[in-house]
Amino acid sequence: MPKVLEKYGIRFHFYGYDVQERAHIHASGQGGEAKVWLEPVELDHSQGLKADDVARIVRTVEEHQAEILEKWHDFKSTVS
Repeated sequence: MPKVLEKYGIRFHFYGYDVQERAHIHASGQGGEAKVWLEPVELDHSQGLKADDVARIVRTVEEHQAEILEKWHDFKSTVS
């Protein structure tokens, strides 16, 4: 589960077992986790996070979307 980015105590990463799904990133920290689709940037689900943490996660993904997508495709090619 390679780390792509870390901000605000949140770790943004991928899991190798779900690369067959459309492009997305997982975020863990602050006592919870979330999954965010990348195209378009949209929250799939979150668990155990406060609303402001979820908003911060989505905003961070929006700000780094191009970088995350590039890393998604690189990661997917290594595990597929």
